[in-house]
Amino acid sequence: MLIESEVSNQMPSADDERTRIIKAVIEEVRPNLQRDGGDCQLIEIDGNKIMVKLTGACVFCKLSSATLEGIQSKVVERLGELVRIIPVAGAAKARH
Repeated sequence: MLIESEVSNQMPSADDERTRIIKAVIEEVRPNLQRDGGDCQLIEIDGNKIMVKLTGACVFCKLSSATLEGIQSKVVERLGELVRIIPVAGAAKARH
């Protein structure tokens, strides 16, 4: 007989898998941003809103909106659901 905590350890929840996919997409684009002196950090996931922080050269880059749109389209494609990438200023510590 499995204890409930053992079951949850064996099978990741849908939220855990969703978070893993979102993080994976951001990690895929980070090397390109870092090569240009910028970066992107996951701050928070709140339902279909994904808050990220652009840093370094990305902060004042004219193409940052295109970068965010690209991240959003990759996340939507991988998750199979509509999400919105929202740039935030300030907090640099990820909550998820």
